[in-house]
Amino acid sequence: MNAHHFWNGVEMRTVMASADPDAPARAITLPADWDDEAASALAEIVTGIGAVSLPRESARWIDSFTSGAPQPDGQSAAPSRGEIISGRSLAWLLILRQAAPTLAVWHGASDRRPGFVLNLAAFVLPGEDFAAETFVAALRLLCLVLRTDARVKAARRNGELPLDEAMPSEPTLFDLPVASQTTESAPAEADMTGNLLPDAPLPIVGEILLTNLDACLAALGLDYDSDDGRDAACSIVALTTLVSREGTGCDHLPLMPHRHVLPGLSAAIRDAWSRAAVDTEAPEARIETGFSSPGPVDALLGCEACGLAPIFSPLGPDGQLAASTLNRLAARGLSVETALAASLAGESPLLLPTTDAHMRMYRALAGFVDRVPARPDPTMAPPPRILPRGTLQPLPERHTGIAQKASVGGHRFFLRTAEYEDGTLGEIALTPARESAMVRGLMESFSQAVSIGLQYGAPLEDFVERFAYSSFGPAGTVEGDPVTSYATSILDYAFRALSNLYLQQRLPDAPHEDDNQGNSPLLPFDFKSGETPKPSTPGGRRGLRLVS
Repeated sequence: MNAHHFWNGVEMRTVMASADPDAPARAITLPADWDDEAASALAEIVTGIGAVSLPRESARWIDSFTSGAPQPDGQSAAPSRGEIISGRSLAWLLILRQAAPTLAVWHGASDRRPGFVLNLAAFVLPGEDFAAETFVAALRLLCLVLRTDARVKAARRNGELPLDEAMPSEPTLFDLPVASQTTESAPAEADMTGNLLPDAPLPIVGEILLTNLDACLAALGLDYDSDDGRDAACSIVALTTLVSREGTGCDHLPLMPHRHVLPGLSAAIRDAWSRAAVDTEAPEARIETGFSSPGPVDALLGCEACGLAPIFSPLGPDGQLAASTLNRLAARGLSVETALAASLAGESPLLLPTTDAHMRMYRALAGFVDRVPARPDPTMAPPPRILPRGTLQPLPERHTGIAQKASVGGHRFFLRTAEYEDGTLGEIALTPARESAMVRGLMESFSQAVSIGLQYGAPLEDFVERFAYSSFGPAGTVEGDPVTSYATSILDYAFRALSNLYLQQRLPDAPHEDDNQGNSPLLPFDFKSGETPKPSTPGGRRGLRLVS
């Protein structure tokens, strides 16, 4: 299915996709240059089983943000020219994959705080620097939309307490102890028009979440784990918080970055600071800044990594080199062929970030944003080795591994592994102890095929998914390894043991089957009702043959 039409002059296409591979596919209409991952994300955002159209779904939340306030007779006012412009701007931010609303807005959840997710990498133009003016214009538009929406909904509550007043939010990094906050805070007071009084605490009416930071730095030619990369990230995040603070007074402002490495960003930060550091008697409602959490909105925007997390893999979901990898190679003056040659020669043209780099970025940005995600765990194991697919990575001549002796249903065998320097699995060997030559040959050939796949970059997760719980004889009780007590086949045990050793995922046992199922040889002992077996030898005596 490949139907085409246009939305705001942008060509659209219709594809079949679903959020869950086991669920039936749905017709998803989205821009023609968006990938299939975005189609699956849109299917996850819009629940149900029917067709999904991005223009139709976007029109719902755009209309809710830009519709006029209700009139006394119950009729809504006609949209003004400014509202039409705002609606088109919101649509274009989504079409360009620069910003999209959070799930609360897509689902129309009025009991959850609305917000927008900004894809930082989309504000880096090809061959240019960070588009600071475009970024600031988008921020001011989104803040205006959130504050206007809060005022309109406050007028429609009919005495219902707002969520932010009924459930006070936790203190943020900018809630410094001032004289007016030394005593117990009182609920927000408002006048007859619904506007907050000057001395009332400012409610939080929305959130601006940033994402895809690492891809943004890669497009700028900066490494995630570098001083210039962290300084650039601090400047971008500080600018976001300062713009969201414009009109709220000068009590809650972040610190200024000590160094600017991106051209044009210093002037934008100074302008935002001058707008935010103005005391006012009628402050605007607050909008919190933070980083996004993993979810379908990031996939809809085409993000490679969520929030401030680094990109641990140079490959995308399709197995090709990711855009951030190509950008980093271009910043070093390397082509794909040159990087491949260096990799085959044993060099590392690109050093992948680690959890330590994630922690350093976390600490650098903690003072410039309201909410930061969970602190990275410094004791976390390093990310798994991800080999470039299609490129053979041979094992070192001297390597480590394990040798496990076990038995399944009384059939003994040996499981041996070989590992790379970082502990990643690179080879397996399954050797039966007392089986026929044909069985031994098949098991050894199967082991070699899996080993070749591992050395060419095939993920172990795919092998585990396909061969764990495979059912054929011999099956039964497992002896010699406490990882499992029962296996439906030798392959079931082997790949569940590999999952426990190299993926840190212990898979449960399958339900026990009949002891004779899968173990008994295929002997001609089943006869039809009333049928008498024919003698196999003259004289009426049956010939018996020992079957091993």
